[in-house]
Amino acid sequence: MSISAIIVAAGSSRRMGFDKLSAPLLGKAVLLRTVEAFCAAPSIDEVFVVSPKERFADLLGCKFPKPVHQVDGGADRQDSVEKGLHALPQGTTIVAVHDGARPMIAVDAIEDCIQSARQYGASTLARRVTETLKRSDSEGFVRSGVDRDNLWFMETPQCFQVNVLRGAYMQVREKNHLVTDEVSAVELLGASTHIVESRKPNIKITLPSDLDMAAYLLNKENSPL
Repeated sequence: MSISAIIVAAGSSRRMGFDKLSAPLLGKAVLLRTVEAFCAAPSIDEVFVVSPKERFADLLGCKFPKPVHQVDGGADRQDSVEKGLHALPQGTTIVAVHDGARPMIAVDAIEDCIQSARQYGASTLARRVTETLKRSDSEGFVRSGVDRDNLWFMETPQCFQVNVLRGAYMQVREKNHLVTDEVSAVELLGASTHIVESRKPNIKITLPSDLDMAAYLLNKENSPL
């Protein structure tokens, strides 16, 4: 019985204009910070980085306290996650799937999601919607408000009992669906995913300005009071 992490890091970074996962963030590559966080989580036994070999090469000189493996990515996110699932060793009971571009993930958030997946079968880190939401018409004019109670922004990690996620992706393939995260895949099974509230910064690096924000937040986190 073991617990593994799949770090999804196979994207092309088109919106950034450069490889965001190799970009330096306070002296360390974004992807390196992400992998280090999962290696620091007590429940994680090994880490599978789904990425091109060239990107994984940035990690080869690093010493990690746990096994870190490279897995070739697929044509899209769900293909990459499936490749990660195929790479898991026999006996893996829980898997945590995480965006490589979320380098600020807190170890306690990882642990909370894993514990939730143990109990409920599926869990996700998510952040409450706190801003005002409006619905528009097709021409871009505001037409009505949206009740934000019980609305959440999905984040990662998303953690699952392995048989649940594998069954979900079988459904995705059989029904020829395209999903953007693992919770969406599990929904096709009719299964419920338990929410673990995200209370610390867990920014996803998507635009160049996100690197600046992440650096600011890390500096603030590490500054003495």
